[in-house]
Amino acid sequence: MLKQKEILSKLKFSSLLDLALLIPANYDDTTLSEALIAGEEIVALARVENVKKLGDRLQINLFLPKFKRFVSATLFKVTPYHYTVFSVGAELFIKGKLTQFNGFLQLLQPKKITTIDKIIPKYKTTFKNSEILQMIGSLINYENLKKEGLNELEIKTILALHFPKKTDDILPFKTHRNDILKILKTIEAYNHFKKLKGKRVDFPPTVSLNGDVEPFINSLPFQLTDEQQKVINEIRQDLSNSAKAAKRVVIGDVGSGKTIVILASAVMALPRKSILMAPTSLLALQLYEEAVKFLPKSVKIALVMQGNNRGEYKDADFIIGTHALLYKDDLPQIDLVMVDEQHRFGANQRNLLSKLVSQKDKKAHMLQFSATPIPRTQAMMDSALVDVSLITTTPFDKDISTRIISKEDFPFLLSHIRDEIAAHHQVLIVYPLVEKSEQIPYQSIDEARSFWEKNFENVFVTHGKDKEKDEVLLSFREKGDILLATTVVEVGISLPRLTLAVIVGAERLGLATLHQLRGRVGRLGLTSCCYLYTHNKQNDRLVKFAQTASGFDIARLDLEFRNSGDILEGSMQSGQKFRWLDMANDEEIVKNAMMRI
Repeated sequence: MLKQKEILSKLKFSSLLDLALLIPANYDDTTLSEALIAGEEIVALARVENVKKLGDRLQINLFLPKFKRFVSATLFKVTPYHYTVFSVGAELFIKGKLTQFNGFLQLLQPKKITTIDKIIPKYKTTFKNSEILQMIGSLINYENLKKEGLNELEIKTILALHFPKKTDDILPFKTHRNDILKILKTIEAYNHFKKLKGKRVDFPPTVSLNGDVEPFINSLPFQLTDEQQKVINEIRQDLSNSAKAAKRVVIGDVGSGKTIVILASAVMALPRKSILMAPTSLLALQLYEEAVKFLPKSVKIALVMQGNNRGEYKDADFIIGTHALLYKDDLPQIDLVMVDEQHRFGANQRNLLSKLVSQKDKKAHMLQFSATPIPRTQAMMDSALVDVSLITTTPFDKDISTRIISKEDFPFLLSHIRDEIAAHHQVLIVYPLVEKSEQIPYQSIDEARSFWEKNFENVFVTHGKDKEKDEVLLSFREKGDILLATTVVEVGISLPRLTLAVIVGAERLGLATLHQLRGRVGRLGLTSCCYLYTHNKQNDRLVKFAQTASGFDIARLDLEFRNSGDILEGSMQSGQKFRWLDMANDEEIVKNAMMRI
């Protein structure tokens, strides 16, 4: 029994259904053959008539009593074992592929088998197949699967996959592959939610928050989108709950208006205090500027950054800062904690901020925001542990075209850049590297900057290792024409005049990164363009990316370009924790699985 626990632990299986979903990679079918068919494998009783050695090969003449036929067999890489097994007069059961040559039947590399009329599943693990077979045989049965909550069809499918009794039992896996795959996906989704049920830990809030947000919304110089309103209402219900502290993640596409949702949340927290942590000082400063611009003048706002504070944070209603907030041991009582670009902080950092302002068994309300869209299916999966809101629309229609260009298009690109600068617009050029590299067939910033500085004015340069990058970006925002940078600009400062982006070596970047970079242009609805510069204009990923505008569709597209798990292969999807589920397309299956819990 201890051995089984060790195997399950090493396979990282925590439920019976994890084991049930370990589907065989293939089967060793030892059913005795009813006919001799060239091109197919046969299993038959054979008698060794004579043996001849030919160099390192062994030529054997076999008689098959059932079929009253002789077949010749050739063995390669012969060992003493083969001489013992295939001695003249020996009778044994053999298995091998039958071929026909000049009217004669032949077997290539036949094997002696000791088990006949069985279909033996073969599992792809680091353990012996016999160990897996024994464990599945003792744990996977009708009663146990019924206790786990599977229905009759699901139980029948799992048992047939693990315990086929005859050749006909494994034929459906070839003829009805999609039907079986759907069942496996359903079980996997159900197993996921079943394991997470009860794992979510909720705490009472330090206080329920009921600040009136309507005057703030009515004071805005623009109208909120329906989705912004919907998410604000969801947060309002969370914050007013006196039994359970909010624990919500808000995921919005680039430019979807998450900042206004953050400010509305701060208003709903009043007269209590709220705090917002951003991943960079530039983003914190930008959020601070937006808060000062839109929040009622009566709201006291403070900015906390390393060596650069604004306002007195001990008296502020709304504190905005970077991770410098984590080192303040004199923060006032905070009842709403918000984290922007939450994926750029470690879980420990997010939890530390929450602990700083918690009271024993009571927790501050927690809202996390992200600009990295995910497929809806993934959002439903995540909702087992936290509440999830999606903002898929933008306050105004973006007019951004995406074009794939190469070296021959460079004169046209230069002309377009000059036109944008003449219109008092700005240009971003993203390079794959800062310094020259023999491994990458594109220019670096160091190699390219002299051309741009020679032919254009007001050229600014920054990258990830640049200690002055925040100052460079702020200066560029006010007086720059062209910005040369690496993907450091993927998330960060808003550049209202930016209308043209050129991404060099675009095929080297992930689709999510490309989408974030494209989202830097056209922030205020100006007609804009994103050029994908590549040596391969036919790159399928880039072609489909250029045709797709929504970040949530990009996330689905990203997954579709990864390898999916395949039935009777059991390969995990790249970057996924699911063996069968396809996060890009299985929304309906996941939805139905949620309803069963």
